[in-house]
Amino acid sequence: MFNFLKGKRAKTEQALKRSKDTWFSKITGLFDRPTIAEELWEELEELLIAADVGVDTTARLIQQVRSRAEKDKLSDPDKVRDVLKENMATMLHIEDGAVEATGQLEVILTVGVNGSGKTTTIAKLAYAFKKDGKEVILAAADTFRAAAIEQLRWWGKEVGAEVVAHQPGADPGAVVFDALQAARHRGVSAVIIDTAGRLHTKFNLMEELKKVKRVAQRVDAAFPQETLLVIDASTGQNGLSQAKHFTEAVDVSGIVLTKLDGTSKGGIVLAICDQLNIPVKFIGTGEKLDDLAPFEPQVFVEAIMS
Repeated sequence: MFNFLKGKRAKTEQALKRSKDTWFSKITGLFDRPTIAEELWEELEELLIAADVGVDTTARLIQQVRSRAEKDKLSDPDKVRDVLKENMATMLHIEDGAVEATGQLEVILTVGVNGSGKTTTIAKLAYAFKKDGKEVILAAADTFRAAAIEQLRWWGKEVGAEVVAHQPGADPGAVVFDALQAARHRGVSAVIIDTAGRLHTKFNLMEELKKVKRVAQRVDAAFPQETLLVIDASTGQNGLSQAKHFTEAVDVSGIVLTKLDGTSKGGIVLAICDQLNIPVKFIGTGEKLDDLAPFEPQVFVEAIMS
């Protein structure tokens, strides 16, 4: 679906600079020693956890690397470091679970808590569609907050995308239905749906998200082809906890990790892929509309471990 978002390796490397300089340069430095000793594994564990990889994922990663090193009788630290990088890339590579859009209309449902960068991510995706010559409609289905509707309208003007919105407090499902009907009648290429990130209770929020998805599926059983969960990388393990709640409510097909350039703990990417088994699709690399890069496991590993 997003094949037009390619070739942003430099942006990925720049976004990960803080993570590399703060933690992962120390990790790569461990393997500059002449031999592999027990204390190396202990220090590696400490550094990975400090980089937000998480206790469980760290333990799994180290066990995999140690087993391979012992099996292949690797005594050269450089070769063990290569095994670590290889296992990281493998952990980050998850099969895409999105449904391919067989018709003209591509529907993307975006979910995530308030403050995660969800609306800005929607604008960046819309901008990418527009740059590719495709018309897009934004559906303001976060009717819980009047500010959310106005924010999406503002971004719509910035990127030149139509916004379908109702009054604050309106039925989000009705907004989605109207946006999909408008898109079909006008031959639009894509609809990106904004949703609430907070309601009175977590239960109410998740039930509303399920309802929005059901409304889209009544229009076409294939909708939405993509459900993207937006997570703020700087929230670390809290972001992982949020993700678990959202994935229980809707079938998340991919994750957008925002504000990665603003945190020194890029290891959360490993924890997310390992714990949730959901592919990271994009990473936010800055505040500009063009600052959205496709996530490529090998590029990510090379950026933090080179």
